[in-house]
Amino acid sequence: MGDRVRVFGLVALLGFMAGVIAQLTADYVIPWLMVVLPALINIKWIVSGVAGAALTLALVSVWAYVSRNRDVNPR
Repeated sequence: MGDRVRVFGLVALLGFMAGVIAQLTADYVIPWLMVVLPALINIKWIVSGVAGAALTLALVSVWAYVSRNRDVNPR
């Protein structure tokens, strides 16, 4: 039961971090990019999609690294 609680807490922490990063991206990064590259990223949903994909990849990579199987004996 302790492992499930630990995984649940880790997922909650990663979700919290994702929310903070998404808010910072929405407040600072997207407006800055719209000033720097107005023609390329004029459509906000494209930027949000790219940011979401990058964030998801980062969070899944962190989760995969943290939750690696520790029971397997290395040879």
